[in-house]
Amino acid sequence: MLYIFFSMVVLLPVFAGWGQLFRKIAGELFSGIAGQLFTGIFAVSLVWAITAFFFPLNLKVELITIIIGLMGFFYYKIYTQFWSFLRESPPAFFVILLFTIFFGSYYPFILDHFGYYVPTVKWLSEFGLVKGISNLDPTLGQMSAWHVLQAGFSNFSDPFLRLNTVLLIIYSIYIFEKKSWIHLVFLPFLFLFAQSPSPDLPVIVLSLILLNEILNTNKNAILLFAFSAFVFFIKPTMIWLPIAVFLYGLVVLKSKITFIIPGIFIFIFMSFKNIWVFGFPIFPAQFLDFEFNWRPNAVLLANSAEMALIKTFDLQYSYQEIQEFSFFDFAKNWFFLKGIKGNIHQLFVLSLLMLMIFAIRKNSKIVWIIFFSLMIKSVAVLLFSAQYRFFLDVFFAVFFVIFFQWFSKKNSLRVFFVLSFITGTFLTFPKLTKTVFPSFNLGYFMTGFSENQFFKPASFELKNYNTYQIGNLKFNVVQQYPFSFDTPLPSISPYFLQKYLEAGIFPQLQGKGLKEGFIWRKMSEEEKIQLQKIISNFPPEYLR
Repeated sequence: MLYIFFSMVVLLPVFAGWGQLFRKIAGELFSGIAGQLFTGIFAVSLVWAITAFFFPLNLKVELITIIIGLMGFFYYKIYTQFWSFLRESPPAFFVILLFTIFFGSYYPFILDHFGYYVPTVKWLSEFGLVKGISNLDPTLGQMSAWHVLQAGFSNFSDPFLRLNTVLLIIYSIYIFEKKSWIHLVFLPFLFLFAQSPSPDLPVIVLSLILLNEILNTNKNAILLFAFSAFVFFIKPTMIWLPIAVFLYGLVVLKSKITFIIPGIFIFIFMSFKNIWVFGFPIFPAQFLDFEFNWRPNAVLLANSAEMALIKTFDLQYSYQEIQEFSFFDFAKNWFFLKGIKGNIHQLFVLSLLMLMIFAIRKNSKIVWIIFFSLMIKSVAVLLFSAQYRFFLDVFFAVFFVIFFQWFSKKNSLRVFFVLSFITGTFLTFPKLTKTVFPSFNLGYFMTGFSENQFFKPASFELKNYNTYQIGNLKFNVVQQYPFSFDTPLPSISPYFLQKYLEAGIFPQLQGKGLKEGFIWRKMSEEEKIQLQKIISNFPPEYLR
């Protein structure tokens, strides 16, 4: 907890300083400290995303960024605003601050933390954006803007990767500045994302803030759309947000179409970034094939699409069985899926129906725009990969719109403390979680509370790997674990070694060094035998 407090003390002034510098150029989305902080996040993320093409986001880059941010913080005397806010804040704010830091100190338990988030952060901090990195590990082709930001601060100010916890602290500042108490209801759920640099948290938080600004008729269409594009840059499944902001700007604010120009530049930049690391403009779709020689192997992309479809049904049906589903069977089996995920699917459909009924009763242009945008996103997700994690944000958005004016400060605080107690029980006693929710797989990866959390955030260390070479690529493979979260780069997980063997291809260096990027080529028979020997050391469950 002390380490997280240190990160907060460093990062809040840095973000505020950068935010104020950006405001001098482009104006402000909304006033207050939170406005400066979120604008700072926006500015640093974009600056570092550009920097990562040329340099690793290492300690030198981090220190330069911190110095510039602190200079802005002191030059514009932003510390006086912080002091005024802290002096006027009620005790409830400091209790929530303590809760946030406490929940952020738990062990990470989201599996993507080990298989995707940490390796992505390591690559960005050690090498920056690497051309064709998805040829080494397909999941690395995502390179979210949030991981760019996390990578830059992972060298000194946030080595335990708790940027999400700092974001929740900034979110709490926004809640108390704006006195928008309904947001307190969401915090206990968001505490579950505080231990990892999961991009799900920032997109949910930022979408709720933009929805709040829209429902309060914020008239800065240019920055609203630019920030919505930034949310899409973090996670493309948030496509509904830029659609909603675009329609809000045109229909409600009646802005000139030119308000979308800054946001369009962000979309173009994101597409270029995706082409650089993945080979196509939108990850993981094979859309607009420019036939770059670093694009991933078509067989691996097809396997990924198959796995996405299988995961849609929680691995309860084979790919062949799903292919034989009629449209009715597809909808029925997805809706009535066994276990907690089936309940989530039912709640998802019910929430959209509730929002439609609310839109009819309210007869508001803004509500109809939000409903229409969420429906577009929902249909897209259902068509491509209807996994529950891709529409979690819909629940938050629907609840927020329907109950926007319902929650008083007193009731919101009551709900917050009750739900926080439940969340704390959920994290501290994982055996109880497994008993109550046996089909909730993540419950089996929770480890409970550790006394060391009071000093530093709980984290795992393995550092067990072997080194091999096939062709011109020398690589490391984790031992006795399926994910390469602390394996030196370049690392390949056992699962993808198996997929390369099945496809008969293997990643290779495009030049002499890792920064020059990766391509793939077909393996010789001798190389296939060599790879088979490497894979034979792993249990079957690591290869599925």
